[in-house]
Amino acid sequence: MANMDSDSSHLLIPEVDNEINPGPMNIQFDSSDIRSKRPFYIEPTNIVNVNDVIQRVSDHASAMNKRIHYYSRLTAPADKALIAPDHVVPDPEECYVYSPLGSAYKLQSYTEGYGKNTSLVTIFMIWNTMMGTSILSIPWGIKQAGFTTGMCVIMLMGLLTLYCCYRVVKSRAMISSVDTTTWEYPDVCRYYFGSFGQWSSLLFSLVSLIGAMIVYWVLMSNFLFNTGKFIFNFIHHINDTDAILSTNNSNPVICPSARNGDHPDNGSMIFYTNDSGLQQFEKWWNKSKTVPFYLIGLLLPLLNFKSPSFFSKFNILGTVSVLYLIFLVTLKAIRLGFHLEFHWFMPTEFFVPEIRFQFPQLTGVLTLAFFIHNCIITLLKNNKNQENNVRDLSIAYMLVTLTYLYIGVLVFVSFPSPPLSKDCIEQNFLDNFPSSDILSFIARIFLLFQMMTVYPLLGYLARVQLLGHIFGDVYPSIFHVLILNLVIVGAGVLMACFYPNIGGIIRYSGAACGLAFVFIYPSLIYIISLYQEERLTWPKLIFHIFIIILGLANLIVQFFM
Repeated sequence: MANMDSDSSHLLIPEVDNEINPGPMNIQFDSSDIRSKRPFYIEPTNIVNVNDVIQRVSDHASAMNKRIHYYSRLTAPADKALIAPDHVVPDPEECYVYSPLGSAYKLQSYTEGYGKNTSLVTIFMIWNTMMGTSILSIPWGIKQAGFTTGMCVIMLMGLLTLYCCYRVVKSRAMISSVDTTTWEYPDVCRYYFGSFGQWSSLLFSLVSLIGAMIVYWVLMSNFLFNTGKFIFNFIHHINDTDAILSTNNSNPVICPSARNGDHPDNGSMIFYTNDSGLQQFEKWWNKSKTVPFYLIGLLLPLLNFKSPSFFSKFNILGTVSVLYLIFLVTLKAIRLGFHLEFHWFMPTEFFVPEIRFQFPQLTGVLTLAFFIHNCIITLLKNNKNQENNVRDLSIAYMLVTLTYLYIGVLVFVSFPSPPLSKDCIEQNFLDNFPSSDILSFIARIFLLFQMMTVYPLLGYLARVQLLGHIFGDVYPSIFHVLILNLVIVGAGVLMACFYPNIGGIIRYSGAACGLAFVFIYPSLIYIISLYQEERLTWPKLIFHIFIIILGLANLIVQFFM
């Protein structure tokens, strides 16, 4: 009787008894197929839920999970002889499912068919996940490629990455000998390529994560610098557009990259050198020499938290920031008007040609901008109507493409040329608005706060993927975690000081991680599966080899631009 009582006891012990209603950001899972959710146990440090309290896992659940893991390794994955019986698996409302995004989502109990996400929710989740810092560099990428070429490249890259993402979604169905119901894309890579596939996917995933964290550090330094500059200028009634090339109207646009006189790019008020207070401010508030170091004291302690559940509550800020950027760009375009001339091959004083050979810089940025391939299976498996997965994925990619086109085209065509050249468009288009601009100040505040809450989440994901694979524990000790965080933060500080070019960082990291997840793995897996089924044809082989060559060329050419 004691054993039976033990088996029927709760395996997950909540800190509070009252169930909190699921929020709109929760991913909903079907609780009817609980056998597909093994193993059920997740360390409490992995649990991220935007509305629920953190769950504590009992010792009994921990021991049961280790038992299930042990027995599962004794036979092949297709052998169900040693699968855990139903009576040792907790009820649906007590289970968590771990996703490659680094989160553990609770299985919510629903009735009347409300156990999964609708197509609208799925489309919005994909759109919201893809929208990131790359959106700030899209106008610069269009400038590098040329207006006409840039628009064509955005649409073509959207189609290409959509097809590769489609191949990722279909990759599990190509495996008929094993039950792949609970598999994620790294599991598929491990099936086809063994340990090499597992570790290489881990490596490229870390490249995308650490690349994103470096970009975040550079942008946070930028936004914090401009925020402090705005406050200082407002208090002392300083007009910072006097010291830099800009338009002289009620909606000023500046060209920070122009070398006018002796005014450096990272200075603040060199124009007013006769004031000792301003000199001291410039000395201690410098975009590349001091501000990146100030962030260390604020963000390094947050990276050492065992659980990032608190920061996940602010995920909605990402959506708010993107919507505000759309509003900002629209309003600026209305006020500035359109400034466009077409010169196909030769540049002029104020305009760039429509076709430029620097267009691979835009393809590198777009590879990361359209990157969702490592977690798309997780997002789509919760779609209420699985037969609509391809349609919903296509709609989401279309919306992302239209968002990038809208932001990039409006910023480019409304950039006031003359008097400024289109070549003045910065890698972060917010840098083309002076720190005294109220609307841009609000955008920087939004983005700064959002990035400060997302940065610890990214650090947590890097910790889960690296330390979890090496040590089998996402928090082996404070020493291990601190060393990892110091390396990541140090890389961000160095880049913010010596290479604060987010467009360059995005295109390098995007081309590197995209080489594996976007171009090589989906195409190679499809080729191998068709070959095993004796359905491989020359046109399919040539087409997918061409995709792989494009991915390799996309990475190699970044180093020659």
